[in-house]
Amino acid sequence: MERVTTELQDTQDARLAAGGDLHAFERLYRRHAARVHSLARRMLGDEEADEATQDVFVRAWTKVGTFAGRAAFGTWLHRVAVNSLLGRRRDLALRRERTVADGAEDERPGSRRSPDLDLDFETAIGRLPVGAREIFVLHDVEGYRHREIAGQLGISSGTSKSQLHKARMMLREHLGSGRKVAP
Repeated sequence: MERVTTELQDTQDARLAAGGDLHAFERLYRRHAARVHSLARRMLGDEEADEATQDVFVRAWTKVGTFAGRAAFGTWLHRVAVNSLLGRRRDLALRRERTVADGAEDERPGSRRSPDLDLDFETAIGRLPVGAREIFVLHDVEGYRHREIAGQLGISSGTSKSQLHKARMMLREHLGSGRKVAP
């Protein structure tokens, strides 16, 4: 019952925010900031999480008018967050590559992968079709199970599994390796 009430509040606040109501958007922020921040920490690390979370909510503010209510606001926001965070990861990888190319050392302590591989992997993820990319990130990066992904995205578990397989095959092809891309 509480979940339904929160979803109704989210939907109402999203409509108000789309009309320019900053207080409604602030309520959405308070209800969802911890989840987005947790996602940002898992995808980018602690050092980037705060700023990345703010970027996600700036993007959500500019796009809140596109929220149609076909899915829960939290699901819509999660999609916005994943896309924003993937873009940020690509940008970070490009900056690292430029830093290394300029003769500076790679800033990641204990890194075992080359910046070229990081960039190539980020590029490969970015080239995945939206559905496959979303499921790859949810499953292999964030650790969600297929039934959880299915519930969040309004698809079947079989579709989630199929999209994950498609994403992994495309990543293997792009990276030119026969090894497993993700655990």
